[in-house]
Amino acid sequence: MNFISIPILNSISVMSAISARYFLVGSNNAETKYRVLKIDRTEPKDLVIIDDRHVYTQQEVRELLGRLDLGNRTKMGQKGSSGLFRAVSAFGVVGFVRFLEGYYIVLITKRRKMADIGGHAIYKVEDTNMIYIPNDSVRVTHPDEARYLRIFQNVDLSSNFYFSYSYDLSHSLQYNLTVLRMPLEMLKSETTQNRQESFDIFEDEGLITQGGSGVFGICSEPYMKYVWNGELLDIIKNTVHRDWLLYIIHGFCGQSKLLIYGRPVYVTLIARRSSKFAGTRFLKRGANCEGDVANEVETEQILCDASVMSFTAGSYSSYVQVRGSVPLYWSQDISTMMPKPPITLDQADPFAHVAALHFDQMFQRFGSPIIILNLVKEREKRKHERILSEELVAAVTYLNQFLPPEHTIVYIPWDMAKYTKSKLCNVLDRLNVIAESVVKKTGFFVNRPDSYCSILRPDEKWNELGGCVIPTGRLQTGILRTNCVDCLDRTNTAQFMVGKCALAYQLYSLGLIDKPNLQFDTDAVRLFEELYEDHGDTLSLQYGGSQLVHRVKTYRKIAPWTQHSKDIMQTLSRYYSNAFSDADRQDSINLFLGVFHPTEGKPHLWELPTDFYLHHKNTMRLLPTRRSYTYWWTPEVIKHLPLPYDEVICAVNLKKLIVKKFHKYEEEIDIHNEFFRPYELSSFDDTFCLAMTSSARDFMPKTVGIDPSPFTVRKPDETGKSVLGNKSNREEAVLQRKTAASAPPPPSEEAVSSSSEDDSGTDREEEGSVSQRSTPVKMTDAGDSAKVTENVVQPMKELYGINLSDGLSEEDFSIYSRFVQLGQSQHKQDKNSQQPCSRCSDGVIKLTPISAFSQDNIYEVQPPRVDRKSTEIFQAHIQASQGIMQPLGKEDSSMYREYIRNRYL
Repeated sequence: MNFISIPILNSISVMSAISARYFLVGSNNAETKYRVLKIDRTEPKDLVIIDDRHVYTQQEVRELLGRLDLGNRTKMGQKGSSGLFRAVSAFGVVGFVRFLEGYYIVLITKRRKMADIGGHAIYKVEDTNMIYIPNDSVRVTHPDEARYLRIFQNVDLSSNFYFSYSYDLSHSLQYNLTVLRMPLEMLKSETTQNRQESFDIFEDEGLITQGGSGVFGICSEPYMKYVWNGELLDIIKNTVHRDWLLYIIHGFCGQSKLLIYGRPVYVTLIARRSSKFAGTRFLKRGANCEGDVANEVETEQILCDASVMSFTAGSYSSYVQVRGSVPLYWSQDISTMMPKPPITLDQADPFAHVAALHFDQMFQRFGSPIIILNLVKEREKRKHERILSEELVAAVTYLNQFLPPEHTIVYIPWDMAKYTKSKLCNVLDRLNVIAESVVKKTGFFVNRPDSYCSILRPDEKWNELGGCVIPTGRLQTGILRTNCVDCLDRTNTAQFMVGKCALAYQLYSLGLIDKPNLQFDTDAVRLFEELYEDHGDTLSLQYGGSQLVHRVKTYRKIAPWTQHSKDIMQTLSRYYSNAFSDADRQDSINLFLGVFHPTEGKPHLWELPTDFYLHHKNTMRLLPTRRSYTYWWTPEVIKHLPLPYDEVICAVNLKKLIVKKFHKYEEEIDIHNEFFRPYELSSFDDTFCLAMTSSARDFMPKTVGIDPSPFTVRKPDETGKSVLGNKSNREEAVLQRKTAASAPPPPSEEAVSSSSEDDSGTDREEEGSVSQRSTPVKMTDAGDSAKVTENVVQPMKELYGINLSDGLSEEDFSIYSRFVQLGQSQHKQDKNSQQPCSRCSDGVIKLTPISAFSQDNIYEVQPPRVDRKSTEIFQAHIQASQGIMQPLGKEDSSMYREYIRNRYL
């Protein structure tokens, strides 16, 4: 059973029939199924959309468009005057929006693939197009329409907005696969009993009998908190087929390839920014009256073995953590130009009402325990950040006294800024201790049971792991919520350390490492650190207006001096953005998310003195409904803890499901055919268009003889950077290797001195003594002895930039002598000799080259043994390329006939 999110419409054409209507023709990836929408253009302000909910074949849709073209000609029989023409081609509908005139349709016209999860592609919006729907003859103009349009378009949809046709990005991988694992018997029984109440099943997709079909597509309603175009789609949600609804998230998505001895492992990082109480840095602080906090971002790291891309057969693991502003009523006054405006508590909240609403939401989505890592300063000469710490401690203490002891909120205060200034404390070591305790409490998600080796030889850390163990794997229960004042720099470093700890457990659970532990200066951690820095920079630009000021290298205290000047520039950029451009960005976000609706006769968006009442809607009510001050949690949520209520199989959650049944030969259930499309002529550039960062290509040193494992610690150089590990060093390192390779040998030297930039002097450095002299070794033809030649010390140093040790051990010397003998024997061996691998009288090994070219270093080897069946398959494949086809068996013929009949007939 594959995970499919109902059929996809990933190709849309907008056809215009003169001025009367628009026709939206959408097709799936295989272009075998089509749907058609009709939009009326004669209504000046109302949106009239007609969806016949019929699935057309390619031939049927061509006939339909032909009839429409013929019926809308201006004069029958007139040549060159078509009544139907293509207006625009797109990849999806973002939504519909209206200001003071008629409606606009927003279309995705350009996309770029960013990641692949289980064969499901995740795309980034690259470009969009807004089309005004009413025609000019019925348009009623308004003088302020153009200004609202400019404000709306200030939200750059080509900047970090993501979507997927077949994967629900608003939910976590654990949620999506938990829905997939729901028992089919329960779904079938609920479907037959409560077809109209519990499920949304379309009439043209009725339930098929079990013979040859199954519940292949199960999905749920998106989590609207992380959907950014929900308001734009709300007007058509109950009118059109679900295939037209394409939900978009805002945040970050990045994917890299971790190559473990040739085994590809995809590391994916997805950040979902909340659309509730969204805005810019100083204009959105704390929480609103509904419990939504500013700068709330859910970050999920997904690990998958890319050898198998099916959700049911592959190995997948994920870990989720959250960042968000302190859940209190607080703000900062930016009327005076100050680098650090004073923090003020806007409302007295003695019963922690807003914090209770916030944590109740977290219990419902993530379960327990909820762990708060508060990185705000605690000791200050003048109270600034400490105001938030004291108030948050009081709120958590009050709320905990009404929770069951096993589900209380865990509060971890840690003044990260104070520890950073101390020379005696290592910030990341302390964060690593916190990360270990957090991951052990929450656990993580993995869709496969524990491997036999971990049961046979269990690691002591593995036995202490929390979460929920089920027969099919493990579930994460609970969440880590990290915050500082801005939730940017300190928060990103803390999340990276927790993610690094969780990554070690994920790799261990998939059987890729022998211990759940990862060290710095390894290719895997550098790849993961780069992902998190890109993630932090993106979120910081969205909320603060600049990239990160302090990075992981800053807290490791290995950042170069040039980083300090960059930090100053980022601080100035953030200050400028907050002072001059954040107000306009806030207006754009309010308009895009539907927080503000333009209405004739009411004040315009730019005339409002504040947007406080837009985000605190409960304050407009005369009699607001208050929850109990003691029983502040939802009873149903608490009853199912530590499991998250959203993932519990119950009647409420079953109502959110959409069940789709397919025939076993339909292309929607075949991820392989949907992804690779073997039935049509395609190019590798189109199919494998995702060029991701690779640990072997971008992080592993290219020096000969190093350990290719991405978990090997690479020795840092004097500046604290890992050798060949950073982006800034890669081009320089490649240039150095090319220079060393093309350098001529020292004069009067016939032998080659073997050395390595990464390994030179390693043993001596560990012993605390490094030789300052270079002692090259010269081997004679017979390999008798090694002579110290002082006259070539300086050329060796200039050419290779190395210092050899004063002396070599006897074992190293014998290995080196044998290496030189093999190198010399390559030029002295007889090319006409037919002996593949024999020993001459002088003891030198002779190898038979396969090729006659002198530059060829491939030698003859024994071919591997292949069984008879594989040989027959290979021979049949070769004959097929020559036009000699093997006869098909009865089973193959019947399967092919049934496939063609179900697909095309």
